[in-house]
Amino acid sequence: MSERLPLYKALAGTLEQRIYNGDWPVGSILPAEADLCKEFRSSRHTLRHALQILENNGLIYRRQGAPTQVVSRQRSRRFTQSYNSPNDILSYSRNTYRFNLVEEYVELDKDLSQIVGAPVGSSWYHIGGIRKRQQSEEVIACTDIYILPQFASLTSDPEHAQVMVYEQIEQKYGARIGRAEVDVYAAPAPADIAQKLNLQTHAPCLVIIRRYFDDQDKLFEVTVTHHAEDKYIYKMEFKASSEV
Repeated sequence: MSERLPLYKALAGTLEQRIYNGDWPVGSILPAEADLCKEFRSSRHTLRHALQILENNGLIYRRQGAPTQVVSRQRSRRFTQSYNSPNDILSYSRNTYRFNLVEEYVELDKDLSQIVGAPVGSSWYHIGGIRKRQQSEEVIACTDIYILPQFASLTSDPEHAQVMVYEQIEQKYGARIGRAEVDVYAAPAPADIAQKLNLQTHAPCLVIIRRYFDDQDKLFEVTVTHHAEDKYIYKMEFKASSEV
């Protein structure tokens, strides 16, 4: 025997079909909840659950104290992108390595505080360097990494140049990534960055900032990377979700 849909899902399907058929055109107002309950012989609880589904699917717009408005005849398409690990988030191929130019303890000034996302005066360990392709030695990026001071010794690890810093922190200190933020924007290259990337000052760059938080939501690493306009390509694939 086929499994019956829960009442609220069945009602949501009926309401969706009525909207699609034009019984309630886009821009119109749905009947009051009491009228809908009477028409479909439904409890108010079941109706509200069904309306929530319609709202999640982008068919109606609800606001407390205002009538419910129809905003679309068809549900909005949802797309998903899966990440198996942080390595999938705007990462580099394994045929590159990082060459450190600067390793130092710093206190954040106002400008760095805004970039890192930490308070002015807070202490961090700064690793500044460039990323190169292994065979050609071509410079593809300029990177500034800010980590908590207690992780500073990881730069002495033999595999430091090859391994992403957050991976070293996980392996050596047991910190685990709870979430990550990624900012991507275009900006002109400052003079010092342009020199490292063999560019003219103010040449266009792609800037990617990654912020890593542990499972207690504490920020422990921030990576700021500048790429020349033709040195980095990131491809993404999205799949349509089948979820209601």
